[in-house]
Amino acid sequence: MNVLKPLLCAAAIAIQMATASAATPQPLLERALALSDAAEPDVIAWRRHLHQHPELAYAEVETAKYIAAALGKIPGVEVQTGIAKTGIKAVLRGGKPGPVVALRADMDALPVEERNDLPFRSTAKALWRGQEVSVSHVCGHDTHVAMLLGAAQALSAMREDLPGTVVFLFQPAEEIGPGAENPSGALAMVKAGVLDNPKVDVVLGQHIGAQAPKGSISYRPGAMLASIDVFNIKLNGAGGHGAAPWAANSPMLAAAEIALGLQNIVSHRTNPTIDGGATVVTVGMLQSGNRFNILPETAELSGTVRALSAQNQKVAHEQIRMKAEHIAASYGVKASVRIDTGGGYGVLVNDAPTTLALVDALKAAAGKDKVAEILPSMGSEDFGAFGGTGVPVVFWILNASPYPDRAGPTNHSPLFTVDESAMRIGVRALTSATLAQMTRARTGTP
Repeated sequence: MNVLKPLLCAAAIAIQMATASAATPQPLLERALALSDAAEPDVIAWRRHLHQHPELAYAEVETAKYIAAALGKIPGVEVQTGIAKTGIKAVLRGGKPGPVVALRADMDALPVEERNDLPFRSTAKALWRGQEVSVSHVCGHDTHVAMLLGAAQALSAMREDLPGTVVFLFQPAEEIGPGAENPSGALAMVKAGVLDNPKVDVVLGQHIGAQAPKGSISYRPGAMLASIDVFNIKLNGAGGHGAAPWAANSPMLAAAEIALGLQNIVSHRTNPTIDGGATVVTVGMLQSGNRFNILPETAELSGTVRALSAQNQKVAHEQIRMKAEHIAASYGVKASVRIDTGGGYGVLVNDAPTTLALVDALKAAAGKDKVAEILPSMGSEDFGAFGGTGVPVVFWILNASPYPDRAGPTNHSPLFTVDESAMRIGVRALTSATLAQMTRARTGTP
């Protein structure tokens, strides 16, 4: 029995009660929601254009031009381009003094061929690791950009009454992943100083998904998404003929045993009882040989480590190295282990007080019965890099299943689609959360 659970629940209730007095003035909130709703036709048009013209990480050149042009038509918005290669920072200064709230959307697409019957389905191609591939927005970043443009348009229309400043961040390369030559787009933008001039007080973001009914919102205070690291194990031995394995020393058996050995790291070496104890070690690639009667001299394994705690992340790294090296040595072959960590994909930790303070704003956007707290996910996002600076961050999921009675295909699936009507709720969430944070900061609510 967890005796701390009642105390934690009571603390959460106390925080929510303490923040209730910091609600956004009703006329201001109603105006923001109405302006958000009015932006829906433009949001859909922006989304469909971006969906038909996807670009890969750090290659979002035309995407950035399109976004900058749209921002240029929104009154009061100051636009800076070319940040972290293709990123954009836009600033909207309200007519009243107040905090600086940053809103972020990622821009890049994936090397995946889209398979659906949308009339605006992507047919784009691009080079990825030296090969031509299909490119599509099967993670929903096109909707993220469109919704952020909608929020900029709505907030601009009420800028004279805004008690603070809004920074709109259009970020490249969320999908580049750890181990790449370049850091993630979020980390690159942080290093470029996007949280300064003006100094940002909080960063808000959302991600669309199709796993729950359209228009609902999922949130979580604390650790929400896992860190991700990529490991690579290369084995070297001596090749030979399949008729005489004793005359060779192939690493194939060592590779197979290592793949199995890594599976007991989570069950026997990581601690599931600590806060954020969930850990996943996955082997996603095992390659060796190219002909049935030739014993190969090399083998290679690659996979990921995902964790919600730095402690278990460290244990997993140590165990991967030890098992790979010791198992390889027992077969008389050599193992070379590389683990690519960092790069902007640490644990995404939502600031708990700030998150709880914004729940009412999310309910105002989606409906009281459409907002719910969720368990953490082992998926990863580079949005946490903004929080790594010490600035509070809040990230939530906008649900947009295309089906009324079941979940849709997951993000990154070639079949991924969303119900576009959910984007209206996403714009409402961005604007209402922005106003709630400005009001909260102005009243000094903890």
